[in-house]
Amino acid sequence: MDIAFEWQAQFHILRPSIHARRANIIVKFQDLYGFTVEGNVDDVNVLNEVREKVRQQGRVWWALEASKGANWYLQPQISISQGIGLKSSLKLSGFVNAITLKKLIRKGIPPVLRPKVWFSLSGAAKKKSTVPESYYNDLLKAVEGMDTPATRQIDHDLPRTFPGHPWLDTPEGHAALRRVLVGYSFRDSDVGYCQGLNYVAALLLLVMKTEEDAFWMLAVLLENVLVNDCYTTNLSGCHVEQRVFKDLLAKKCPRIAAHLEALEFDVSLVATEWFLCLFSKSLPSETTLRVWDVLFYEGAKVLFHVALAIFKMKEHELLLTHQVGDIINILQRTTHHLFDPDELLTVAFDKIRFMTTNTISKQRKKQETEVMKELDLRLRRLNSIRTNEK
Repeated sequence: MDIAFEWQAQFHILRPSIHARRANIIVKFQDLYGFTVEGNVDDVNVLNEVREKVRQQGRVWWALEASKGANWYLQPQISISQGIGLKSSLKLSGFVNAITLKKLIRKGIPPVLRPKVWFSLSGAAKKKSTVPESYYNDLLKAVEGMDTPATRQIDHDLPRTFPGHPWLDTPEGHAALRRVLVGYSFRDSDVGYCQGLNYVAALLLLVMKTEEDAFWMLAVLLENVLVNDCYTTNLSGCHVEQRVFKDLLAKKCPRIAAHLEALEFDVSLVATEWFLCLFSKSLPSETTLRVWDVLFYEGAKVLFHVALAIFKMKEHELLLTHQVGDIINILQRTTHHLFDPDELLTVAFDKIRFMTTNTISKQRKKQETEVMKELDLRLRRLNSIRTNEK
């Protein structure tokens, strides 16, 4: 009950002044994770409605915790009726439980339960259990004081990661983020460090509360949830994802894709940051974390659903554009003010037709060969230029 009360206390009703309401001017306020948000009174009203929905959703989760146990979401709910075999009952109950859990997660995990639900369902807890308990601390001790291109880039990026945040942009916040990023750069030397990971790790720190849990969430994200090679030196995985996204946009939103092609607009101009930062730099934090709720349970296909939904939501406006700059402005304005995650996720999963992980995997394989050929050609040209310069 104490935890539930603490969680309920997080949700403040935002009340703009009477002057702000009359003038409909921009107001500033802090969201649940300490980020300063700018919006008009309509945005504030949307946020209040969203927070009320989160309260209601929280009651559902707490009721399930009380009736089925603290870790109910990790096991199928077994109910064996007479005359039904154990094996078939297990399959049926597991299937029903999976559907129920998927629906609940898409509606949002309560913030106070988010750390433990993410840690369990993502596979981070299992990954952590395969190494000695002292692994993270031992890793940090082993790499302390080491100087590499990765550590230098991390040090460069720390003050640029969510500047102005009341904890992340402090010596303590910088130190915690540095330890997580440097630690992972030595765990996986193929990835090392890639710009974009600083934003992802920073948000994980705010949610998970402890460095070690944030580290393992980053590990499971890069090693199991996302496609391989997204953050390696040549970003080959990221290039593949961008090509897959372009193909999916043509299939799911053909009118938009045709219009953008006519304007010679490359969707990777906006989508690369979405995929590398997992929307953490683009969407409000509370909306980003609702996307991550689903990402950690359903996998990387969620990123495609959400990216397509952003274009779909602004289809009419985008079709009226004549300049590349107008397209970018519409998409940036849309993402920065997407305070209602339910609206975004409804479009992502109800209006964008169903996509399986299998379908996307086939698309990736189709694109991988072309991407690798292109990257190889670039490397040859670069080497040729260097040779000529000598």
